[in-house]
Amino acid sequence: MTNPYAPPQAAVLDIEDPRTSTTLADRATRLGALILDSIIFMAMVYAPLLLTIGMAAIRRDGREMDGGAAIVGFVLAGIGLIAWCWLTIVYVNRNGQSIAKKLVGIKVVRSDGSAAALGRIFWLRNIVNGLLGLIPLYALVDALFIFADSRQCLHDKIADTIVVKA
Repeated sequence: MTNPYAPPQAAVLDIEDPRTSTTLADRATRLGALILDSIIFMAMVYAPLLLTIGMAAIRRDGREMDGGAAIVGFVLAGIGLIAWCWLTIVYVNRNGQSIAKKLVGIKVVRSDGSAAALGRIFWLRNIVNGLLGLIPLYALVDALFIFADSRQCLHDKIADTIVVKA
């Protein structure tokens, strides 16, 4: 029995929920995020190692390079790796974004627009795709799939994800 005194109710179907926006990210932005993620990783992990060992090699003045510089370099690289992993896990878990995806304003969601779980992104987009990357030319084929109308690479299809504007 309906209440005759209840206010009228109607489903509003023309307003898009901004949390489930499915405007696909353009290919150039995805490529830029990939390159930026690589630069961030190199800066946080490889740069401290190379700078420390490089500085020790410059200062040695013909003497043997001591192992202390290498140890300091490895410790700094380890700290950078831990910081990178922590930031990446926090951002991916919070909103499906890597560090660079957050900076450029894109995110990974399920193909239906719902949030992609950390496990799905980690296992299917990264681990399974990384193992498939051992197959010759797989990385090239994976990347070329972005030119399809769906803008999904193979790793997106495997994980049932899409990359959208955040």
